Amino acid sequence: MTGTPLRVGLVGYGLAGSVFHAPLIAATEGLALDTVVTSNPERQRQARAEFPDVRLAATPDELFERAAELDLIVIASPNRTHVPLATAALKAGLPVVVDKPVAGTAAEARGLAALAEERGLLLSVFQNRRWDNDFLTLRKLVSEGTLGEVYRFESRFERWRPQLKGGWRESGDPAEIGGLLYDLGSHVVDQALVLFGPVTSVYAESDIRREGALTDDDTFLALTHANGVRSHLYVSATTAQLGPRFRVLGSEAGYVKHGLDPQEAALRDGLRPGTGAGAGWGTEPEELWGRVGSGESPVTGGGRPEPTLPGDYPAYYTAVAKALREGGPNPVTAREAAAALDVLEAARRSADEKVTVTL
Repeated sequence: MTGTPLRVGLVGYGLAGSVFHAPLIAATEGLALDTVVTSNPERQRQARAEFPDVRLAATPDELFERAAELDLIVIASPNRTHVPLATAALKAGLPVVVDKPVAGTAAEARGLAALAEERGLLLSVFQNRRWDNDFLTLRKLVSEGTLGEVYRFESRFERWRPQLKGGWRESGDPAEIGGLLYDLGSHVVDQALVLFGPVTSVYAESDIRREGALTDDDTFLALTHANGVRSHLYVSATTAQLGPRFRVLGSEAGYVKHGLDPQEAALRDGLRPGTGAGAGWGTEPEELWGRVGSGESPVTGGGRPEPTLPGDYPAYYTAVAKALREGGPNPVTAREAAAALDVLEAARRSADEKVTVTL
């Protein structure tokens, strides 16, 4: 892209802001990280150390007061702030990227979408795991028909974290929009919808397993899609033995993939796309490839290795920059995020009332 880079204000410099958004913004041609908003002195020092030219602001209001100096606002602050901050940014005339979940309810997400449409502004949701290496590979297999007619989609985002970490994500206050259903569940539900389309019914089991925990840390969702595919989705912090990330069964073959996309670990380690050790961004060694086959377990050598496509988180912000400069498509719309929230809300009701919810 040519021309002056678009100036980006980033609200929040915790995990989402410092590990994901700031590095990806800085690595994207056509974007420049202009300002980081955080009132935490330690995080201010961290931001300045990592991006010496960045400006700092203690509150979002400071950012909105000079909206004319910015071209995009990215909201990576706690979930409860997403709707009010996105609303303020849109009313200030600024395009917005919001980390997932964009809102606590589908109605709020659709309200934000309507406001953005009314103002003629981009509102995009950071669903980065659409660009996971294993998900890109699975999309290719499904689109090419390698698996035949898909019957069942099993997706697991499991961790072994028997001790609580603390913080708002583990708060029992509904206003915080914490818990794994809305955290990791936002990813697995979004991926299921991208692959197999609208959902007609939702069944869920949601538990609090760890001592002292106040919100769900072990949740299962069973979705029936309009096209007949059944998705079984697991999100957990209490899984002592991790299952396959994906197990997808079709009329011709199945695909089984273990392990997580390497991009988050690389970003945490300070690697950056396209530079130095990050030159092979999103790739994984052959021994981690999934397998495609039928009639035998991949554990005993069944099927053939399926090369894993490189993961590509940078593609998200590249698409955002293109949408702002050239009118390209929004990589993840708020209305798509609202459809995922319909499912998450139905899952919460299903688990609470022990019923299957029809959408």
